[in-house]
Amino acid sequence: MTSLERVQLALSHHKPDRTPRLLYEEAVGYTPAIAELLKKKCAPRSPLEYFQMDIAGVSALPSRLGPSRFAAWQPVQAFDAGQVDEWGVWWKSGSVHHFRHIESPLRAATDVRQIKEYPWPDVDELYRYEGLAEKVQSLHRRGLAVCALPPSIFEQAWYLRSFEQMLMDMLADPDIAQLLLQRTSYYQRKAAEAFTRAGVDIIITGDDVANQKSLMMSAEVWRRLLKPLQTATARAVKAINPAVKVFYHCDGNVEPLIPDLIETGIDILNPIQPECMDPARIKAQFGDRLSFWGTVSVQRTMCLGTPEEVKAEVRQRINTVGRGGGFILAPAHVLGPETPWENIQAFFEAADEG
Repeated sequence: MTSLERVQLALSHHKPDRTPRLLYEEAVGYTPAIAELLKKKCAPRSPLEYFQMDIAGVSALPSRLGPSRFAAWQPVQAFDAGQVDEWGVWWKSGSVHHFRHIESPLRAATDVRQIKEYPWPDVDELYRYEGLAEKVQSLHRRGLAVCALPPSIFEQAWYLRSFEQMLMDMLADPDIAQLLLQRTSYYQRKAAEAFTRAGVDIIITGDDVANQKSLMMSAEVWRRLLKPLQTATARAVKAINPAVKVFYHCDGNVEPLIPDLIETGIDILNPIQPECMDPARIKAQFGDRLSFWGTVSVQRTMCLGTPEEVKAEVRQRINTVGRGGGFILAPAHVLGPETPWENIQAFFEAADEG
């Protein structure tokens, strides 16, 4: 059975020859410390080949637009550091690659006119996806399933506006909040459509709208502002190719929104963070309507556990969440730089058993 066949069978809620597996970084990109560790240990093969992962990620081409167009929105030192992205967000380096401070260019905007005049990215331009279909076909010929990650909706909006101000807008200034979310949703949808036309198998969407205890906003606010936009993306994908699976990522305790997320049209929920939710119970409750991707702790087991503890958690997830299919095994998020090589090996050794 090829990886593509294995993934398709699992996501059709049937039991494949073994549980599909990957490191989450194959879909979203590796952090430097783990990339360097894997390069050293897996050479001359790639991590994808070395561990026989089942899903490969593809992405759009870089933008041709330069950061100078954001000169009125960020201080000059932001450009000297070369850390302004194609949205105009300044990512200040921190002590760990993915723990960075964000300077939001629209944090001081006071009316919708300023947001309309903002120099938005060109994620919707066709040149960003040139050659992508051929790359997807090449991965399919290797037997791999393929995923792609469009921009987020809520997260991209608060990157632009700042987290605190965005939450305040959602309650006190709905005109600004809705305009920002409609813009980021538009770019997500256009990218998702382009990736779907290129032939990918899984479209990765999602927003972190929960912490480890509860939602970051009321369910009512999420339903009013974000649910229709998530639904629009899923419908756009399915209108092009109903067989493509729509994935939704949210760290933390997103359980109160799961029935609503199912209504939006998603097929896969990620990561079912085990510090916040019981993966076996979530599978029992929603496994007839959803597949699941993730579930292995990166806060505790992958970084702090022994290899045997890693194996035990992987086996438990395969035997519970993986029962009857509907499961892609993966760590719940990217691996922290303290994750030992032996634990990564243990993850895949246990995965080989099921």
